[in-house]
Amino acid sequence: MPARGAVRTWALLALWLLSGRAQDFGPTRFICTSVPVDADMCAASVAAGGAEELRSNVLQLRETVLQQKETILSQKETIRELTTKLGRCESQSTLDAGAGETRVTGGRKQPGSSKNTMGDLSRTPAAETLSQLGQTLQSLKTRLENLEQYSRLNSSSQTNSLKDLLQNKIDDLERQVLSRVNSLEEGKGGPKNDTEERVKIESALTSLHQRISELEKGQKDNRPGDKFQLTFPLRTNYMYAKVKKSLPEMYAFTVCMWLKSSAAPGVGTPFSYAVPGQANELVLIEWGNNPMEILINDKVAKLPFVINDGKWHHICVTWTTRDGVWEAYQDGTQGGSGENLAPYHPIKPQGVLVLGQEQDTLGGGFDATQAFVGELAHFNIWDRKLTPGEVYNLATCSSKALSGNVIAWAESHIEIFGGATKWTFEACRQIN
Repeated sequence: MPARGAVRTWALLALWLLSGRAQDFGPTRFICTSVPVDADMCAASVAAGGAEELRSNVLQLRETVLQQKETILSQKETIRELTTKLGRCESQSTLDAGAGETRVTGGRKQPGSSKNTMGDLSRTPAAETLSQLGQTLQSLKTRLENLEQYSRLNSSSQTNSLKDLLQNKIDDLERQVLSRVNSLEEGKGGPKNDTEERVKIESALTSLHQRISELEKGQKDNRPGDKFQLTFPLRTNYMYAKVKKSLPEMYAFTVCMWLKSSAAPGVGTPFSYAVPGQANELVLIEWGNNPMEILINDKVAKLPFVINDGKWHHICVTWTTRDGVWEAYQDGTQGGSGENLAPYHPIKPQGVLVLGQEQDTLGGGFDATQAFVGELAHFNIWDRKLTPGEVYNLATCSSKALSGNVIAWAESHIEIFGGATKWTFEACRQIN
C-alpha cells in the first residue's frame, strides 16, 4: 500500500507541474507516466527534460507566429499607403489628359482601339487646335471666293444671299477664334471651357461645310468628272472617303496623287487598303514626328517626302513584288528607292480602300491622331511600274498624263463621309 500511494503521489505531482507550465500556451494533451518508488529517478529527469524542450519549442513557434503577424500588418499598411499614392497619380494624369496634354507614342496604334471621338482636339494643346481652326476658316473663305466667281457668271439671287449668309457666319467664327486666342494669352479659361468652345466651333464648321457643299454642287455639271479634290479640314475619326472599287491581286503597282497640307506633326494617312486578316496591306502614312512611310503587308519603308508646307505636291510610289523594289517620286523627280519591301508578297484582292483614314479593322477602327488633314486629288493606281517619263507627265499635268488602269480618279468612284467635301481641283490650273 505505501508503494501504491507513492506512485499516485508522483503521478499527481507530474500532472500538476505539466498543467502549470502549459497554461501559458493554450490547450495541451498531457501524458502522465507513473514512477515507482524504487524506480530510477534519472528516467524521470529525462521525461522532465523532454517536457522542457517541448515547451521551449512551442514558445519559439508562438514567438515566430507573432513576429509574422506584425510583419503582415506592417506590409498591409505599406500597401495601403502605396495604393493611396497611386490613386493620386492616376487622378493627376486624368486631369492632365483632360487639359489637353499631347499623347506620346512610338509607333502605330494597335488594332482594336476605335474610341469614337469628335477628333484629336483633346490630345493637342489649345493653341494648336485654334491654329487648325484658323486654317479651316481660311479654306472656307477661299471656297467662298470661288463660289463668288461662279455666281458672277451664273447670276442667282438665291446663291448670292446664301453666300452672304455663310460669309457672315465665317466672320463670326473668326471673332470667336480671336477671342479664344486672347483668352489663352491672358491665361484665362480652363479645360472645360476650352472643350465647350471647341465643340461649338466644330459644330458650326460642320454646318458651314455642308452648306458650302450644296452650293458647290451647282458647279459639278460644268466640270469634267476628274477635276475635283477632297478636303479634310480637321483631324477626326469620322471624316473620310471610300473608293467604291476594290483592288485586284497585284504583283506590281504605282500609286500617285496630289496632296496639299500644312498639318503638323505629320499630315496623317492619305490612304489605307485593308484586307481580311491584314489591316495594313497597303498604307501611306505620316504620323507624329516620323517621316512618311509606306506599308505593304505591315512591312515598312521610309519615304523622302516633305509636303507639309501648305502647297500642292505630286507624289508617286512604285513597287514590284520581285525583291520588293520600290521608288518614290515627288513633283516628278525621283527622291528615293530601296528593296526588300515585302518581297514576293502579292497585294491581296477583295479589300477596302479608304482615303483620309488609317484602318485598324476592315473598313473601320479609325484613330483621329492618324487622320489626314489637307486636300487630296487625282488618286490613281496602276498594276505596273510607271516609267519616270510617265510620272513626270502626271506631275506637270501634261495632256499625255495617264489615268490609273486599276483605280482612276472620278467622282462616280468615290463616296464621302463625315463632312469631307468635294470641290474643283486647282493644282493643275495653277501649273498651267
